[in-house]
Amino acid sequence: MRIATWNVNSIRSRIDRVVEVLQRHDLDVLLLQETKCRDDQFPVLPLSAAGYDVAMHGLNQWNGVAIVSRAGLDDVEVGFPNMPMYGDPAVAEARAIGATVDGMRVWSLYVPNGREVGHPHYAYKLDWLAKLRDAAAGWLAEQDDAQILLAGDWNIAPTDEDVWSVEFFEGKTHVTAPERAAFRAVVDAGFADLVRPYTPGPGVYTYWDYTQLRFPKRQGMRIDFALGSPALAERVTHAEIDREERKGKGASDHAPVLVTLD
Repeated sequence: MRIATWNVNSIRSRIDRVVEVLQRHDLDVLLLQETKCRDDQFPVLPLSAAGYDVAMHGLNQWNGVAIVSRAGLDDVEVGFPNMPMYGDPAVAEARAIGATVDGMRVWSLYVPNGREVGHPHYAYKLDWLAKLRDAAAGWLAEQDDAQILLAGDWNIAPTDEDVWSVEFFEGKTHVTAPERAAFRAVVDAGFADLVRPYTPGPGVYTYWDYTQLRFPKRQGMRIDFALGSPALAERVTHAEIDREERKGKGASDHAPVLVTLD
């Protein structure tokens, strides 16, 4: 089984690229983030024509998550237990969707950006991650052999080698100690990074800003991850980052991250 996660940065702008990625990599499941559309605006027909079912959750032109699968989609769940809300009035943003695919529980996650250190959105980000950790730990406590995938845009570079310049990011979000500790807490709860063993750094990234020629200069960040429960991690035979998909006109600023299971 081949699974990928990808911050597509607008599904309507890149539906052709999405179909091409599905076919080029022969994917069974694709987890999407930042779809940027309401459910009634989601371009389902091209995916259906390619043989895939879709579960999506989008509220407006921001955020949005989806699961695309040709291996079934059961027990779709929008948001994880106790997922924090944000705004005034506070609402549950479209940042998490889960489904069961061939006996595996998969989650497409779009972690809040945090904006800047000290901003209310930064506190929201940390709370969101803490609640995700609690929910994920609870799932494993209920069934220690459960196959669970937590994948998406985490908006965190867990180590210094995950950014092109530590000095450039000093004092900014994505690299602060509380954010890294929040990511590590999910790992410590029993969810291993499935991709890093096959794509060691430094200089290995999943995101490159559109400005300042960051991509051709190889000035990126590694912020997209697939974390798996112990039972799922045992099945991984390969993983990769499709850096080529970041190239060309109309590319997303993120690259797909792929995992192969036996």
